[in-house]
Amino acid sequence: MVQFILRRLFNGLPLSYRARRRWEWSRSFPLPNYTEHTPTIDGMGPLDIFLPPNPATLGAAAQEAMPDVERALARLTQTDEVAGVQTYYRAARERFGRHWRYADLLTTLWAAGTLSPLRTYLEIGVRNGRSTAIVGAVSPTCAIYGFDLWTDEYDGVANPGPEFVREQLQAVSHTGDVELVQGDSRKAVPAFLRDHPQLYFDLITIDGDKSTLGWSSDLAAVLPRLKVGGILISDDIFLAPHLGRLWDEVIRHDSRYVTWEFAQGGVGVAAAIRMSDGPLLAPLH
Repeated sequence: MVQFILRRLFNGLPLSYRARRRWEWSRSFPLPNYTEHTPTIDGMGPLDIFLPPNPATLGAAAQEAMPDVERALARLTQTDEVAGVQTYYRAARERFGRHWRYADLLTTLWAAGTLSPLRTYLEIGVRNGRSTAIVGAVSPTCAIYGFDLWTDEYDGVANPGPEFVREQLQAVSHTGDVELVQGDSRKAVPAFLRDHPQLYFDLITIDGDKSTLGWSSDLAAVLPRLKVGGILISDDIFLAPHLGRLWDEVIRHDSRYVTWEFAQGGVGVAAAIRMSDGPLLAPLH
């Protein structure tokens, strides 16, 4: 349904825009370069059972997390974006009551932090820190690493910068380490990871550049640093067809991962749980 709507929208757009979208669909993109001996999520000793959440469990938790997310949002600076999410949640709950089923980036992050112990979290596309603060609220001692351009204005909305993000984290009583890096993620993230070769992550969010090159470059940089048992989450996955193509080819068809997606509202959210350090068992399609 989403792709059908997008096709209808594109047919009414200028030829140059449609041509650019077709080019995004067909162009090549970088792939992750995995290495051996990836660490496993914390708490997995020799006598422990390897038991990360399966996709159905993560999805169920994400669809039940809205009250917790609302309480966390109420502690943040009440920007238009925060107020908009709260209004949407409230209106949907009032209209559909107990029958409503919904998940987005925020509820999925809360679910991931609830189901798995988080020591390290990486986010690309921090902006005003709304999703970062959700992780800080559910995992207050987690070390957080965030990347963003922090241009003065993003899509017509004020983008106040790293200090504002730190204030949001303090508002939800986060006490863990915080490192916020300003710059283009295609350069800043690989450089940071080269400088921290032993750093791996329990949870990663990619919500930055949505072009084919930008999104695939972010995936290629961070996926090898996702712990076995760790969770990757991406927002806007059904915003444009090329994002779905990248998700399918880089993650869904890779035997290292099991995946869950929610596309029945908003722009869609997708999550991948890394289950293996082994080689790819099937070729990319």
